Amino acid sequence: MELTKNFVKAKRPCADGYRWFVRNRQDGSDYQHLLDALVDDGRVDDACWLLTQFGPTDAVLAVDSIDADAVVFAGSLVVRGCIDVGTTLRAGGSIQAGGGIRAGRAIVAGDSLAAAGGIHSGGVLEAGGDIKAAWGIDVQDAINGGGNLKAGWDVLCGGRITLAGSAIAGQDLIGQAAIHCGKSIRAGGVIDARHTVRAGHGIECGASIRCGMHLEAGWGIKALEAIVAECAIKAGEGLQAGDEIRAGVGYGVYAGLDVRVDAWPASAKVLAARKPEGLVSGWWEEPAMC
Repeated sequence: MELTKNFVKAKRPCADGYRWFVRNRQDGSDYQHLLDALVDDGRVDDACWLLTQFGPTDAVLAVDSIDADAVVFAGSLVVRGCIDVGTTLRAGGSIQAGGGIRAGRAIVAGDSLAAAGGIHSGGVLEAGGDIKAAWGIDVQDAINGGGNLKAGWDVLCGGRITLAGSAIAGQDLIGQAAIHCGKSIRAGGVIDARHTVRAGHGIECGASIRCGMHLEAGWGIKALEAIVAECAIKAGEGLQAGDEIRAGVGYGVYAGLDVRVDAWPASAKVLAARKPEGLVSGWWEEPAMC
């Protein structure tokens, strides 16, 4: 793709950025050449702006490894080893690594992102498609994904987790803000969030669920240990915990919100070590006396 002065000016760049473009453009003004030149000149944000304005390409860069201060590539990256970037790692297409992926400020892929090791970002992690890590995912700020997120180990996030699909962690799933998933949330260990946890489908974990605000699922919620929220607990179908189910003071516990009342005994059961206080809806049966 070639970028002319009029083409770039029509996107209304900042004055300083446009002056840089006029001074540094070469005949033909190759798209990727401009991105590389901006990065080399320390203008990483301008390179990201350019990529946002003109979009991805079909180009594929295949290399053994990447060790750089910043990378902004319009196409897809296929790296046989590890990716280690000091600040921003961004690709217009997908990012695939045969090892781990680390960036100091941001990891952004226009399509899917996959690592055969772990993923660490000192800022945000964003992907237009699925996010997959064979090991863990550790992100200091927000995680945003247009598909599913899957990690073999822990998922640790210092900000909000927002996914169009499901979140699946082999071990713990811990967020310092809200967790919102269009589909399911599943963790082999604990699910712990400081804010609302919401899943369009079900929520399941191999330990306890602890939520700093509302806990909501379109289907059921299941935990091998306790289910605890500081606000309301709402499930479209059933609730099941190996220990207690407890909502915040003054809030209720709701099961079967998307099930006919006459179907509650089969599809909206509430199972726990003891009857939850504030149980508003759902089917509870006292344990049979021996």
